[in-house]
Amino acid sequence: MRRATDTAELRRVLCAALGSTDPVCSPARLGLKDDALAGTDAMHRPTLVAGAAWYGPTSPAPTVAEIDALVRRARESAAEQILVPGVRRTDDTGALRAAGFVPVAAGSECVTRLGGDVDELLRGRLGAGRVDDLRRSSRAVSEELTWERIPLTGLDDTPWAPDVTPWAPDVTPWAPDDTPWAPDDTPWALDAASTGPDGGLLGPAALKALAQGPLAARAELLVRRRADAGVVQAGLLLGSHSGRGLYCLALAADRDDPAARHDLHAAFLHRLYTDARGAGLDWVHLGRGEPDALRALGADLFVPLDHWLRAPGLTAPRQPSPRVEPTRFAAPSVTTVAVPGPARFRHRPRFDLVDLSSNTNPFLGPGGRYPDLDTADLARTYLTTVGELPGQEGLASLTEDHLIFSSGAVDAVSLLLTALTSPGDRVCVTPPTFELYAHFARVLGLPVTEVPLGGEDFDRLDVDRILAADPRVTFLCDPNNPVGTRPRPEQVHELVTRSPGLVVIDEAYVEFGDRPSHAGLVAEHDNLVVLRTLSKAWGLAGARCGVALARPGIVEALRRVQVPFGFTDASQRAVRERLVDSHRVRDSVARILTERDRMAALLARNPAVERVFPSRANFLLLRLREPERTMERLRAAGILVADVGSLVPGTCRVSVGERSANEAFLDALSAPPPRHPSRR
Repeated sequence: MRRATDTAELRRVLCAALGSTDPVCSPARLGLKDDALAGTDAMHRPTLVAGAAWYGPTSPAPTVAEIDALVRRARESAAEQILVPGVRRTDDTGALRAAGFVPVAAGSECVTRLGGDVDELLRGRLGAGRVDDLRRSSRAVSEELTWERIPLTGLDDTPWAPDVTPWAPDVTPWAPDDTPWAPDDTPWALDAASTGPDGGLLGPAALKALAQGPLAARAELLVRRRADAGVVQAGLLLGSHSGRGLYCLALAADRDDPAARHDLHAAFLHRLYTDARGAGLDWVHLGRGEPDALRALGADLFVPLDHWLRAPGLTAPRQPSPRVEPTRFAAPSVTTVAVPGPARFRHRPRFDLVDLSSNTNPFLGPGGRYPDLDTADLARTYLTTVGELPGQEGLASLTEDHLIFSSGAVDAVSLLLTALTSPGDRVCVTPPTFELYAHFARVLGLPVTEVPLGGEDFDRLDVDRILAADPRVTFLCDPNNPVGTRPRPEQVHELVTRSPGLVVIDEAYVEFGDRPSHAGLVAEHDNLVVLRTLSKAWGLAGARCGVALARPGIVEALRRVQVPFGFTDASQRAVRERLVDSHRVRDSVARILTERDRMAALLARNPAVERVFPSRANFLLLRLREPERTMERLRAAGILVADVGSLVPGTCRVSVGERSANEAFLDALSAPPPRHPSRR
């Protein structure tokens, strides 16, 4: 809908709803709510509504020339103020601010992106229980009410057309002493997701104007009504100019009807999604609203908006620069380049554009489109969901700007070293530890210093020795892989506090431990990076999703070296579905811990095992009495475990599997060694 011709037509429809030749009314009458304006004269002055569309779809921010034209129009129409509604924050709003416009609250643009079976799609976003509720509401409403689709061009042929029946609210022209028009004052009460004069679109004047204009061929009414009574629910839809989606411009329902005991809004949207997907559409635009409310109805794309108001005596508060500068730790070469290609515009949604920029094949289905780059909402979902787990409360202090998704946590290690080190910078590792930290450092030609962990359980850091090495980056694995223990938290905190370089803490197994995550320290320290993965506790190794948590400046540096489109749509869907279904993860982690402790007790009594190391992960490190013979015995039985004798002599690492797999391992470990044929 971000086309000038469509925006101009919707402004004409607004005029019809207002009963005026110019779109002039008060902000109060539009239903505009903003604490900074409440109780001021600005809420009641005649205001020119122009430069963008008031109704659902958003419009590009006006240019300098367009703003000059708005000022002239306001003068000619005797409007004291100018309101440019629904501008995306990701647009360039410099011209508006320079012309004296002030941003006021507008909510978010909310979109439900479709793909595949609707119920399966919603189950992945909302969980099975919520989808069952939606289906029940939809079925219950359908048993009481009919569902009709009426092209707007054929509205005059319907026997209950709104200009002859009282079902639709009307809107009176603005007057200096007007009473703000409120939907609840009419026989129709707008749904809470709608604001302002959206209901005016369902009024006779607006519908007539829309039906007589160029958008009529793309517009239709979706109506639920009783056979022996009037309309109970109606929505006004407009097809996108690209032919790929629908805009829900207005939605109203009679709250006094008996059917209102069901969730009419949810039932309407569930049926709308089903019909839209059946027609091969890719998305449904739900208009402006609050993300939390519409996320519960399936929306998965949320674009923050502002209305921009120019009013006498109104001044904009000073705004921090939206641009994030790379961290002081960024390599000099990284500070001189921008985020590559399309990733630079990841917050600019593309669902409503005709995209002829990507040189892909349009004839082989949705797989021909590049993955979505705007993962901000998925990041918020991750922080909210994981932050509710025991020991993860520190994530509540972080925002989506503190997070970047990578192709597994290992990819994040490579990104960090590429973005934050220069030739000659030293990297410190603490063996025994995950070998790929040193591997990627050496690939980049960086010198590696090893400062081994101390203590019988490898849980002591030699902080002074690490600092004496003066590393640019220090990698810690917490819980440790391959040991399973955690370094002492007071020593970790001391290292982060005292280190002039970066400290990277890999928490791939943190969900299996009983001590808090270090993620809460990220907001306090600009030299800390915490790595997470969804491959372990979350069971999504195939989705290749890692998470790096750090200050926004570090995240910005990582974006400048990350290859765009590495986080596929399929992986994003899998991650969202698993986060929504987090109770299954909790249950499975509890099962793993129970099985881990059972195995540890049995292995401690096994004659082939010299020691079972304590573990806060989903594996056990075993020191074997006869490592070579035991590993040969396991191989002969078809049992694969990790031989980590090069890291901790005489040991192997055993993952906690299903009970049958664990029993097979225990049986093989206790079996007599295989006999070798005699040599002749």
